[in-house]
Amino acid sequence: MKTIIGLAAALALSAGGGACAQDALKPDTPSILAWSPEQQSLGYRTIEDFYKVNTIARGEQVRPLVMAPRQIDPTFTHDGKAWTVASYMEAFNVSGVLVLKDGDILLERYGMGRQPADRWTSFSVAKSLTSTLVGAAIQDGKIAGLNAPVTDYIPELAGSGYDGVTVRQLLMMSSGVKWNEDYTDPNSDVAQAGAAPVEAGLNPIVGYMRKLPRENAPGTTFNYNTGETDLVGILVANAVGMSLSDYASAKIWKPYGMERDAIWMVDTSGQERGGCCISMTLRDYGRVGQFMLEGGMAGDQAVLPAGWVSQATSRQIDNGAAGYGYFWWMNESGAYQASGIFGQSITTYRDDGLVIVINSAWPRATGPDLSAARSAFLDAVHAAATD
Repeated sequence: MKTIIGLAAALALSAGGGACAQDALKPDTPSILAWSPEQQSLGYRTIEDFYKVNTIARGEQVRPLVMAPRQIDPTFTHDGKAWTVASYMEAFNVSGVLVLKDGDILLERYGMGRQPADRWTSFSVAKSLTSTLVGAAIQDGKIAGLNAPVTDYIPELAGSGYDGVTVRQLLMMSSGVKWNEDYTDPNSDVAQAGAAPVEAGLNPIVGYMRKLPRENAPGTTFNYNTGETDLVGILVANAVGMSLSDYASAKIWKPYGMERDAIWMVDTSGQERGGCCISMTLRDYGRVGQFMLEGGMAGDQAVLPAGWVSQATSRQIDNGAAGYGYFWWMNESGAYQASGIFGQSITTYRDDGLVIVINSAWPRATGPDLSAARSAFLDAVHAAATD
């Protein structure tokens, strides 16, 4: 199996920086993209000590995750070497692996000093949760539907390149608005957006992006755009009349039964970054995957519209790889994945009832060697879980 991080990884660094930058608590905080291994190990677990965050509150009830009678401990061969779960985790700085089959735990391991109650930051895995909150807002009647104009919910974009762009086209990363995500270019949009002058009373990412020109017809061309994922977060918050954290709490954390409050990094205006950085426990990552696998149901409550999960997690546009849904990546094996740099992923095999969570602190944001090793590991876990 080839993992779907593909194009997102190739575009590098898209999850962690630029766009509407996070708000550091101390002015001398180094970029999260350049943390040392020691800073990663501590900071990914305690992001609230470095950046401003909002809380996603859990509820009174916790959905149990029960150990399955059969536990797995797969081995595999990759790059001419035999691997175990333990050796893979040590070599690739993995802080947690969780495997759920039909909602029960087949494998749960921790590394790097992480404990079960410790959270870990998501990087771009947050994008997939943001798109899920769009579905919740449609179900609640707060967003008229996927074909609703973006300008209905962010009116400051009227008269810009976003005129005529729909919610669906944003979720497909196909607005047609010109955007350069090249992190090696100091003049790229992703580098400039976070440093743009702030207009009074206007979210800084909205202020930057409403000045961008149209390049392609909406809905025709995939163009990975972290700024637009932050825009989607603003759109949801405007539509529902509350913060993304409060809405995530009301729609998922409380009704589904997450075990610990999560935290969501905010930008310099105090708005949660729709494209980055929710911190949660390993088991709560698994519950996010299980929530999607169960069709967006929390008990007998339909949080998402009928058919939403199937549509969001299937190919909606050609991205030069296996396809892209609504902030979810497809792969050739039929799995879908939420992906974040430095080795974060929730990989779900819908036909097998299988969810695999990996949290890591890779030495680089991405790379073909890192992705290939994770693919081999996922293949081995999938084979062991479905044997």
